[in-house]
Parts: sequence; C-alpha cells; structure tokens
Amino acid sequence: MAIDKNSVEYVAHLARIELQSKELEKLSSQLKDILSFIDKLNRIDTARINPTSHILPISNVLRQDQSKDSLAADKALENAPKKQGDFFSVPKVIE
Repeated sequence: MAIDKNSVEYVAHLARIELQSKELEKLSSQLKDILSFIDKLNRIDTARINPTSHILPISNVLRQDQSKDSLAADKALENAPKKQGDFFSVPKVIE
C-alpha cells in the first residue's frame, strides 16, 4: 500500500489533526517505512512456525486463589478528604 502526503493529509483531516507541512512530510516518510517493513514481514514464509512461538521459553507463574478478609470500610475511608456514609465523596466532573 502506497502512502503519500495527500493520504496522510486526508486522514489527518478526518481525525481533526492539524499538521504543519514539516510534520506532514515526516509523518508520510515514517508511515512509508512502517508499511515497507510490514511488507517484508508479509513475504516471510511462516507456514512451519507456530502462531504463539517465542524465542525465549515463557511460563506463567500462577498461584492458587486464597480468600482473605477485605479492608473494612471505616479503615479504607480513614484518610479520605470527604466521605458520605461508607463511600468516598468526590466532586462532580460531568456537567
């Protein structure tokens, strides 16, 4: 897929991003490089490679779940600047 300045400019317009001509040139060049690299990856024969293979041996360290008592509400609210009953009170952020 070819990327040119017009394509980048069009997508920037759709995303409502204002780009200067210097930024437009740089971004176009970077996107060309990225797509070129993806093309190289697409040409590699991966038929015999397992989809989840990794160069290093990886294993998750898992533990059994253990139930514990949770923190009491009064202890959790001990240092709260504002509280209302058993809850934190925060200022409204949505108008």
